Amino acid sequence: MGLLSKKDAKLITDPLADNNPITIQVLGICSALAITAELKASIVMAISVMFVLAMGNVVISLLRNIIPSKIRIIVQLIIAAALVIIVDQVLKAYAYELSKQLSVFVGLIITNCIIMGRFEAFALANGPWRSFLDGIGNSAGYGIILIIVAFFRELLGSGSLLGYKVLGDSVEKTGVYAYGYENNGFMLLAPMALITVGLIIWVQRSRNTSLIED
Repeated sequence: MGLLSKKDAKLITDPLADNNPITIQVLGICSALAITAELKASIVMAISVMFVLAMGNVVISLLRNIIPSKIRIIVQLIIAAALVIIVDQVLKAYAYELSKQLSVFVGLIITNCIIMGRFEAFALANGPWRSFLDGIGNSAGYGIILIIVAFFRELLGSGSLLGYKVLGDSVEKTGVYAYGYENNGFMLLAPMALITVGLIIWVQRSRNTSLIED
């Protein structure tokens, strides 16, 4: 028998495609628009959300039988806030420039609908191990969309990936710029992130027509 049962494996694989938090559940859209102009920031945000959601799910699951129902939302917010503070302090200690770039968006992880949704819908009703897997799966699904969007926005908007110029030098006109290519500044604006997410949703539903709502 493998490490994961088929049922447990689906907790990780389903959010990657057919039940993706962004493209199917339409959650976490704000950060997808705000921080995907650069690939590095998107990767860090994806890792941050994975830590908060996976660890938060486990904590909520462990406490699920002793949390009074009337204050469960407050408890969930406190746990999410504590984990976000840890993420924020680690970023300030080891990646200060990136933490300034992400600015308030790290703090807004607390109010990310994916975080609170999984706490409420899954962690309160399942054990720690399955809750951990659910957190990993949903945050990975969220992160994949962020990284795809950021890849195209940074590449076409700045001609670079992770800060490295991959299309050539736009000033000295080397690489593709020698053939008249110009960076598309519109790709760096928030509306283009929404359009890119829309295109991903269109491709996803074109490949799997069962996802199309009636």
